Amino acid sequence: MEYVLFFHVLAAFMLLGTVVVYSAIVLGAPADRLTATVADRLWDVGGLGTLALGVWLALDDYDLFDGWILGAIVLWIVATGLGVRSRMLVQEGDAAVGGQAALFHWARTVTVLLLLYLMIFKPGA
Repeated sequence: MEYVLFFHVLAAFMLLGTVVVYSAIVLGAPADRLTATVADRLWDVGGLGTLALGVWLALDDYDLFDGWILGAIVLWIVATGLGVRSRMLVQEGDAAVGGQAALFHWARTVTVLLLLYLMIFKPGA
């Protein structure tokens, strides 16, 4: 099961890669459409990997209905929704520091950090 955990953590790093790239974009770094597209694909692959492999790990070592696992799934859904909205706004050209894309991005960033907290510390497990 160590290889499943390895790929689960690798997928989580992909999610963080997306957060870093979008942080640069909303802070004003010049970015073309390709940069955002690569970041979005990192989120797609990382999101699928964290969810599928996370459920696999949960079924092996934990109960899928533990509070911290359900919380992580909810946060994953929220982060994905916030990211979709942020991506749409960036594509429309609203990537200014104080724009709505930045607001949605920073909300996603906080959500991802909360998700990481649940994954690392597993409160209640």
